Amino acid sequence: MTSKEKQFDKIDWKPFLKEGLSVMGVDEVGRGCLAGPVYAGAVILNHSHWDSDLTDSKKLSEKQRLYWAEKIQSEHQVGIGVATVEEIEKLNILQATFLAMRRAIQKLSVSRALILVDGRMTIPGLPEYKQKAFVKGDLRLAPISAASIVAKVARDQLMVELSKEYPGYGFEIHKGYATEIHRKAIQEKGPLLIHRKTFGGVKEYLASKTEDIKL
Repeated sequence: MTSKEKQFDKIDWKPFLKEGLSVMGVDEVGRGCLAGPVYAGAVILNHSHWDSDLTDSKKLSEKQRLYWAEKIQSEHQVGIGVATVEEIEKLNILQATFLAMRRAIQKLSVSRALILVDGRMTIPGLPEYKQKAFVKGDLRLAPISAASIVAKVARDQLMVELSKEYPGYGFEIHKGYATEIHRKAIQEKGPLLIHRKTFGGVKEYLASKTEDIKL
């Protein structure tokens, strides 16, 4: 095992429970997409042993994600928050991501908790909560892994539905990410209202008339 691999070893999150607070994992999905909203999941695992097979949602097959998402939703406390394309354009993607995270947390109606956040930054605007940020937290801490899974499944399902409304762009395949298929569709067909018009890969193909379109 290299030192880099060891750096991202699994972390035992159960000692955090000794702090006397609920332990909540939070993660986002869709931040790097060219289309669609950004989603966030917030999960409080009800069983401290429930972590053996959880990992980053991107490391799982679609079938595995669906299985775990259903299990997490049925056995644990789950909140899902969304920031729209319009909010992404108004606030910028980072602030919209934080907004989705706060909305996910609010769905749980927990006034005191220790929040474990994926990434390098904690979530602003939550003075009532203790927070800890973990790089690659979705790989290392089960509550964050669970949040990643439920958020991705929810967002993927939305993008599949949007593919029916906007055929020919491949949303059911790439879910809005900047794949070659998606970029080519934007270039040939032009951006849609669900595209993020300030993102590279989209803004280059905006017709002048789209300045008047409200996302």
